[in-house]
Amino acid sequence: MAQIDEIAPDVFRLSVFYPQVGMSFNHFLVRDDEPLLMHAGLRLMFPQLQEAVKSLIDPAKLRWVTGSHFESDEWGALNQWLAGSPYAQPLCGFLGAVVNLSDFADKPVQILNEGETLETGSKRFRVIPTAHVPHGWDSAVLFEETEKTLFSSDLLHQGGETPALTEDDVLDACRRTLVQFQQGPFANYVPYRAETGVVLERLAALEPTTLAAMHGASYRGDGAQALRGLAGVMREVLSE
Repeated sequence: MAQIDEIAPDVFRLSVFYPQVGMSFNHFLVRDDEPLLMHAGLRLMFPQLQEAVKSLIDPAKLRWVTGSHFESDEWGALNQWLAGSPYAQPLCGFLGAVVNLSDFADKPVQILNEGETLETGSKRFRVIPTAHVPHGWDSAVLFEETEKTLFSSDLLHQGGETPALTEDDVLDACRRTLVQFQQGPFANYVPYRAETGVVLERLAALEPTTLAAMHGASYRGDGAQALRGLAGVMREVLSE
């Protein structure tokens, strides 16, 4: 079963740990007038995630399904979620829709352009393009403005079993994970470009108070400082 933890008001982390690959896969349900799911998950995880969602809301009332970039762990089960709710619709930025989702999704994609916001009731969301950060031309992150929660996708990736939420420093764990990936078959999992630091500084300027990581613990505290620290870690480990 997925482990369920509330990491911010009405934001629930639904986590499945896979010992075969040594990391958690985290999905985030935002409970609101228009419920939103960040990360549709792998198709094989759908039964577990559906049960977890059922414990929080009626899955048939799910309104939005979103993700960062087009990978199976972010979008694989999208059409299963769409089939289970008459209201559900995919949500992403312009590039995500044009490059992948408009063809992949069984329902029309709602595009949230840069500068636009989506209100789901008590919460307000923005999609922020972050091309190639952490990876993928279509990459973007989701920011919830009212509680300042940044859904950071593969940024702040930590391997192994972790707590759901921590206020402790996560950068050492991020560094270890990046080093491990660089030395194995997944080398270049996260690219490093001249723009990487610029993108991370832009996210830091949002001053998030919660960083909802897709793999590993979510972080609560000075999100701007954590993102600036991450920029240094990525430069140290990934730049040539």
